[in-house]
Amino acid sequence: MAPASVLEVAQIFRLYGEGYRRKHRLSRPQLRAMRAIEACRTAALGGHVDECEKCGARTISYNSCRNRHCPKCQSLDKERWLEQRCGELLPVPYFHVVFTVPHELNPLALANPKWFYDLLFASASQTLLEIAADSKHLGARIGVLAVLHTWSQTLELHPHLHCIVPGGGLSLDGQRWVPTRRPGYFLPVQVLAALFRGKFLAGVKTAYQAGQLILPESLQEPASFQALLDRLYGKTWVVYSKPPFGSPEQVLAYLARYTHRVAISNSRLVRLEGGQLTFTYKDYSQGGRVREMTLSVEEFIRRFLLHVLPESFVRIRYFGLLSNRQRKQSLARCRELLAGQPVAEVETSSQENWRARLMRLTGRDPTICPVCGQGHLRWVEQLPAVRFDLAGRSPP
Repeated sequence: MAPASVLEVAQIFRLYGEGYRRKHRLSRPQLRAMRAIEACRTAALGGHVDECEKCGARTISYNSCRNRHCPKCQSLDKERWLEQRCGELLPVPYFHVVFTVPHELNPLALANPKWFYDLLFASASQTLLEIAADSKHLGARIGVLAVLHTWSQTLELHPHLHCIVPGGGLSLDGQRWVPTRRPGYFLPVQVLAALFRGKFLAGVKTAYQAGQLILPESLQEPASFQALLDRLYGKTWVVYSKPPFGSPEQVLAYLARYTHRVAISNSRLVRLEGGQLTFTYKDYSQGGRVREMTLSVEEFIRRFLLHVLPESFVRIRYFGLLSNRQRKQSLARCRELLAGQPVAEVETSSQENWRARLMRLTGRDPTICPVCGQGHLRWVEQLPAVRFDLAGRSPP
């Protein structure tokens, strides 16, 4: 039995990954993710040796895999990304809008992940931008930051989009700031859901008619595909708008939890015994009560790999006023109209900021010697990568 204090996804992959790969056919991104996680922070990736200037103690630091699906490799990337966002926040309330697609579409998502997730981004962003621009609702050009999540708390496939939206936007002529019509209210979710459903299903029909989809066996007959569309058009889709955040700091705190999250963190793993893995999850049907679930290791790996994204797929995207091409000019105009002061850009490339980020994440100065606690560490030796048979044993 593996104790909870050391249990990690990497350990599970090292013990059972090779057997799983022999038994199942995996995509190249899935294979790369598994092998990267197995090798993360081990001699397999190389590293370096530091020596304390005071006591002479030497410590070894192995390199991270930097794979975006690795539970151990998101913290620094998240901090860098958040520092960049600090300079983009406006002095207005921010809303959180979630777009979810019905589970009946999961087979299409599994067979066509890049197309499916691109369509999700396009349908949700166009829905927000069009409804906001309508004079019956807001009559303004808004900005949208959208983050893709594909998992439920139990690691089942559950594609949904988290959108962070400023509470207002520029008037269509760009001459004034248009706030939301009443505090705590952004846009009507029923209208958003209906338009989102129409746009998404129209995209599905277009791709199907153009022969662009890989169809699962259950949908290969035209009558079966049409029956699915009919059911989905008759179903109420879910769009949820949460109350606005109280301050820009709360927006950043929220983004820190969502933007660089992976399907499951190591802290949720409880025990591994007899080929069975137990982890915790929040049961939202019971008010978010924390429960435990036990799966076979093979089923756990299968569910984890459902959430490996296609290569080079961008899972954080910006639209409207926040789109990359017009973000700087649009935000400057918004601040001018809001009579706010531009937030100073944060320098992220210096060694001092690297140390500051690590101190925020770990609560300690990473250059202080862990042996004597007084001297500073200095780099003395590079360690080359070492090849290991990860199926048979864990690299040191």
